[in-house]
Order: sequence, then C-alpha cells, then structure tokens
Amino acid sequence: MLRRSAPLAVLIALLAFLLGAPGPAPAAADASCRVLAPGASPEAERAVAAACEQVAAGVWYSWGGGHGPEPGATYGRVDPTDPASEHDPERLGFDCSGLVRYAYARATGSDVLNGTASSQYYTHRAAERFTAGQGLAPLLPGDLLVWGTPQDLHHIAVYLGAGRMAEARQSGTKLMVSDVRLSGDYHGAVRVNPGPVTGSLFRTWGTGVWTKALPSVSAARVYAFPGPTTVRVQCQKHAEKVTSEGYTNDAWSYLPDYKAWMTNIYIQGPAWLDGVPTCIF
Repeated sequence: MLRRSAPLAVLIALLAFLLGAPGPAPAAADASCRVLAPGASPEAERAVAAACEQVAAGVWYSWGGGHGPEPGATYGRVDPTDPASEHDPERLGFDCSGLVRYAYARATGSDVLNGTASSQYYTHRAAERFTAGQGLAPLLPGDLLVWGTPQDLHHIAVYLGAGRMAEARQSGTKLMVSDVRLSGDYHGAVRVNPGPVTGSLFRTWGTGVWTKALPSVSAARVYAFPGPTTVRVQCQKHAEKVTSEGYTNDAWSYLPDYKAWMTNIYIQGPAWLDGVPTCIF
C-alpha cells in the first residue's frame, strides 16, 4: 500500500473540512450527572437535568457568570480574592448561583431563583429547609446545598442523590460532579417550591438592611438584604421602637424563611401591615 505524502494528507484533510466531513465524535456525557435517587418532584428532576446538560457540555466556572438579564451562561469577571479567576472574563460560563438560577429557570419556565447563594437559600419559595446536623438522609435530588454562615452563604450546589452533587466550584475548573462535602462550613439545604407561594408576601426596600434574631436593634444580626427583596411575613408584633430613615415605628415582622425579625420601617406598606396577624410568641 502506498503512503500518502504529508502535503497530500494535509490537502485531503482541508478538502474534507471544507466539504463538511464530520469531525471527531463529541466526548461522552458524564454518566454520573443525573438523578441518582427517587422521590423528587418533576420540576426538581428537570433542574437536575438542566444542570447536568451544562456539566456534560464542559462549561467553565466563571466568577459572576450566569447573572445576566436572563438566565444562562455569561462571561465572568475577575475575583479580586482569587488569582485563578484572571481568565474568567474570557470564559462563558456560570458561578455557583448562576448555575442554580439557570437550572431552576429551565425547570420552571420562570426566573424563580435570580440572585446570590444567600438569596437562593433564603428564597420565599422554600418548601422545606434542612440543617447541617440532619445530613443527607432527608434530601432529594434537586435540593440546594449551601456552605457558609447565615450572614454569608458563599457556595451553593444542586443535589443529585446518593451523596453526589453538580456544582460550579471555582475558577480554573469546569462544572463538575462531586461528592457532597459535609465537613467545614456546610450550612444545610433548601427544597424549592416551584408552585404557587403561600403566605403574605411583601417587598423590602433599602440596601444592607439587617434582620435580627429578636425584635430589637441590639439583637444579634441574622442576614442583611443586599437590596429590595420579596419576603414572606408570618406575623407582626409591637416591640422596640425604632427611628430610621425619617420614620419611627414599633412594629416588627417575623420572616419565617430567615427565622428572623425585621422592623416594618423597611417593609413597603403601612406601618402596621395589612392582612398580617399578630405574633403570639
């Protein structure tokens, strides 16, 4: 058999490319990225599938990625605390909360989890929350695992079942499937309610407004709203009088998703919220 000369081989390859000859087969999808346990809702299973599509496609982690006007991969930006992020502005991808936002938008057809890891965990769309001490036993595929402190939840991932999760972990890596890390600052998990939301919903205003462990300005801080946020109010009560932003009010609302209190000054509406019962605790 005659051997082709190198220039002839190159010419043939070029002609094949120009004529649309098929290229190499795409890499096989990561078979471990899928629903790995029964019991999840159809929406949760669709969220897992959407996240796994991005894992299989080899999409990059990109700091700030996924937080454009609509859910989906975007170019990131440099994280000043992480030298590995220097190429993130060139990488179309997701950070951890950007991936979660995209997965649940695909699952529900609506942008239900737009925001950071903290706002996604504290969502008023929570069906149930789980503490770190409960481990993985009560979790179902599609639940969202979070790491950090109540004041600063810095990472979030999609549970697959069987101790595995899909995540956008860090700059310099692609989206991946990992074993769930229950050590360190694992905080717990939240199950998303994709359907109608029950309870009294209100909108906060202001930036950097803290919720409190008790209805008092001197009580321990729980979480600060970075900006206007939709919150679920369980009840309200008269407690410590607060003066802020030119208003004075002694009414405080209990926010069950945060297990915390907030002065009604920072909740849009009248000083005493319409239709919200008085707390009996």
